Formats: sequence, structure tokens, C-alpha cells
Amino acid sequence: MRTPRGKLLLVLAVVLAVAGTGWGVAALLRSPADEAAARKPPRPSLVTVAVERRKLVATVVVSGALEYGSPYPVSLAGVVGGSETTQRATRAPRRGTLAEGAVMMEVNGRPVFVFSGTVPMHRSIVSGAKGADVEQLQKALRRLGHRAPATGVFDRATVAAVSRFYAKKGYEAQQPTLELRQKRDDLRRAVRTAQEVLATERMALDQGKDVLPLKLKLAGARQDLKEAEQALGSARAQDRTTEDEAKVEAAESAVRAAEEKLLAAQQELAQATATPTAAPSLGPSPTVSATAGPPADTRLLELRVANARADLAAARSALERVLKEAGITRAARLTELGKNVRLAREAVATAEQALRQARQLSPVKLKVANARRDLAAARALLAEFSRTYGVTVPPGEVVFLPRLPARLHKPAVKAGEPVDKSVATVTSASFVVSGSVDVAEAERVKPGLNASIETEAGKTVPGTVTSLGGRDAKGAVPVTITPTSMKGLKKLAGAPVTVRVTIGATDREVLVVPAAAVVTAADGRARVQVEIAPDRTKEVEVRTGLSADGAVEVTGELKPGDLVVINSA
Repeated sequence: MRTPRGKLLLVLAVVLAVAGTGWGVAALLRSPADEAAARKPPRPSLVTVAVERRKLVATVVVSGALEYGSPYPVSLAGVVGGSETTQRATRAPRRGTLAEGAVMMEVNGRPVFVFSGTVPMHRSIVSGAKGADVEQLQKALRRLGHRAPATGVFDRATVAAVSRFYAKKGYEAQQPTLELRQKRDDLRRAVRTAQEVLATERMALDQGKDVLPLKLKLAGARQDLKEAEQALGSARAQDRTTEDEAKVEAAESAVRAAEEKLLAAQQELAQATATPTAAPSLGPSPTVSATAGPPADTRLLELRVANARADLAAARSALERVLKEAGITRAARLTELGKNVRLAREAVATAEQALRQARQLSPVKLKVANARRDLAAARALLAEFSRTYGVTVPPGEVVFLPRLPARLHKPAVKAGEPVDKSVATVTSASFVVSGSVDVAEAERVKPGLNASIETEAGKTVPGTVTSLGGRDAKGAVPVTITPTSMKGLKKLAGAPVTVRVTIGATDREVLVVPAAAVVTAADGRARVQVEIAPDRTKEVEVRTGLSADGAVEVTGELKPGDLVVINSA
């Protein structure tokens, strides 16, 4: 049973509760006049920003990760060694730096070397091979100090250089396998067998009774031709025959005798016609006396001289006839001997043709032809095989990388695993940041622009834009930034970074206003509203320049500290 005091307290509590509820309801209820007063807009005011003087830098922000550049998957171009057996890694690739000539891994105990070059390894380089890949290998050997020509031909000098390089690395250059050696012996044996068969069939053809008489006839014709040619040669070497020579000597002797006879007759005639000489006197007085006799009779002597001249002329004429007859006789003899030579040659040609036709018609002829073709084919196969026989560079033992030194970033095969796919991924030894920008921003980004690379730890590294690609799957443009210095970046590999690419900057401090404060009027001129008093403004014409981060460079009748309006709510 409650006491009077308790009842009083209860009543008081109810009264307070009712009063509080009434006050709350009254606070929520407003009259129409109160609602209208509450919804009345505030007094209009201006939003202004002060004009600044500072340097303005325009940047494009690129997000990416700091990674080693130019990732390149490495695969072997073919077998390692000379065997087509299963290729299994016996020494796996290891992370680290790859220099030119280094052993990247081993397959079936054979090395896989890396060289610098843009032409991929795509075949076995064998003796006599020609091409850009051979020249590329030669230049790599030369860079490593091994004397090799740069002819693009895998010749003996290049084979020697390859052998020296392998030996220096502790390996032996790939020699012909047992299978190849056996194949070469088989090809040589095939050539010898074909030679023996051809000799046998030729002997059977030559010894055939149907061609033996023709062979004897041909031998006789060739002997006759030889004798006819010798006779013609002897005749051409001699001016006259023995008989003609005797006739010429007799005629020349007759001419000399006639010349002597004429000379003697002329001397006798001269003596007979000479004037007699008077004898000298021995008395004191030198008187001369002469007795003139009758003239001598010289008619006989003159007749002898005339006859001697006639005999000399006749002797000379006879000599000319003998010489002429000797020349005619020699020409006729040479003509006859030349005819004999021609006839002998015709006889030889006829005998050869008869023998050739007889051999063609002989049943053994087909066997000889077949044996000759078999020998030619065997020799061709041996020559083709020998051309590539010797030291080779298997396609899997050399990997050409576009740039060295490189960094082996990630091995893709372990020792003992088969090698049938990519064996590793290599990168360049320098870091790059790979990111992307929107197409609109990409138009302002160019290779060579300066950039600032910021890590999450707050470290800043300068860099340069090195390349821009085409659009990716999301429609953005890939961009690559390369740090100007690699110092201290090794520990940050893979870390996310933010890159700010500077696309423009003022060379000094300039007046800067918010871009929202600039309004372009109908006449195409830019203006800003400058507050000159509370709620009072004036228009100031400006010229705009570089814009960045929502601010724009302006020039005009402005000064630092002026308040420009960015909206008038």
C-alpha cells in the first residue's frame, strides 16, 4: 500500500512528462508565417580568391610500379647438342646478370650461351652456312677476343674461332655424331660401289664383239691421220724436195759458169783493143819516136763476148724456170698432203660415229648409262652431305638477346625438367616505370619530358619519359618513364610509385588566378571580376597563359592580393 508521499511523487512525475511532451510538440509545430521566414534565401555574397604571384608547373600524374625494364621471354630455338633425344635441363637458369658469352643454363650437359644480337637463332649453323645470323655470331666472337671474319659465311676460320670459344668455356664444340659419321661412310661406300659397277659395264661394252672391228678400224684411221699430219708438217718445214734442190743447184752452177765465161771474153776483148805504148829513148836529148802499126782484128773476140752474154741469159732463164717449177711442185705436194689429212680426219670421224652408234645399239649401253647416273647421284649426295659435315652450332646452344648485359629475372625451368617451352624471362639492367594516361592527356605527353618519381616512402627520383605506346584494352595510352639514376632503387623493385610528368612550366613567378575566375565574353576576350568594395566588383581584361591544377597564368591590370570572384551566389 502506497504512502501519501509516494502518491504525490507519482502525480508530479506524470505532470512533468505531460508538460515535456507538450513542449516538444509545440517546438515541432510552426505557423505558415514561421515556415515562410525559414525558407527565405540568405543575403547574396561573393566568393573570392586572392591573386598570387608564383611559378606555375603543369603536370600529368601517372601511377605505376618500379620494375626492371624490357621484359623478354627466352626460349630455345631447337635442340641442344647433336641429338634429337629428350631435352632436359641439367643446370637451371639462375637469377643475376647475364654478360655476353655467359652460360645461361645447361641442357643434357651441353651449354646454352647468350650473345648480343637482334637476329634470332633459328637453325643449326653448319659448315658453309651463310646469312645475317652467321655474321652476328662472328661479330660476337670478335667482341670476345676470338679472331673470326665478319663475312657472314661459316667457314674454316669461323669454325676455329667457335672451337676456341667453347674450349675456353670448358666445353667442346659440337662434333659430328656417331650417326652422322656412319652416314658419311655409307655414302662413300655407295660412291665406290657405283664406280665399280660403271667400270664393269664399260668393260663389258668395250669388249663386245659387235664393236671390236669398229674399234680396230677407228684405231687405224687415227694412225693414218697421225701419219698424214706428220707428212704435211714435214712438207711445210721444207722449201724444196731433194730432186728439186738438185735441179736448182745445177741451174745456179750453170749461171755461175756462164758469168765466168762472159767475164773471160770481156777481158780478152779489152786486151785486144788496148792502144800500144811507145818505148822511152836513152840519148842525151829526150826525143820521142813511135811506130804506128795496123789495128788489131777483134771481131772474133766480140763474137765470143756476145755468145757469152747469150749463154748467161739462157742460164738465168733456166734457173728461174727451175725455181718456178720447184714452187709449183711444193704447192701441189702441200695441197695433196692437206687433202690426205682431211680425208684421214673424215675417216676418223666416220669410224667414231660408227663405233658410237654401235655402242648405243649395244644391249650393254643401257647398263652403262644407268651406272653413270647412279654414280652421279651417289657423288651428289656425298658432296651435299660433306658440305655441312663438321663442327656445328646447334640452334638451342645460342640465344641472341637484343641488349646485353641483361638481368635474368625469373627462371621458368628447374634442373631435371624437360625443356619444351620458355626457359626464363630476362630484363634490362635498368629500372622503368610503366603506367598509362588518358587519351586527352597523352596528347600533351611527349618522349623526353622531365618527370618526378615519388615512392610511397616519400623518396623522389628524377626521370624522363622514354616511350608512349598505342591504346591498351581500356582505351588508355601506355607510357614508360626511365629514372635518370638507378642508385638506391634496387631495394624498391616492384614498389608502386606516382610519377608527375612536367608538360609545361613558367620560367619565373607569374600572376596566378583560379581557372574558374576567368570568363570569356562574347567578343572572345578573357576577363575577371575584381572586388573593389564589399559586394562591388569591376571587370578587368586579362590575357591567359599556362594552366595547371585548376590555376591559370594571367597578365593585365592585376596585382598580388587582388580578390577575384569565382562565383556570385
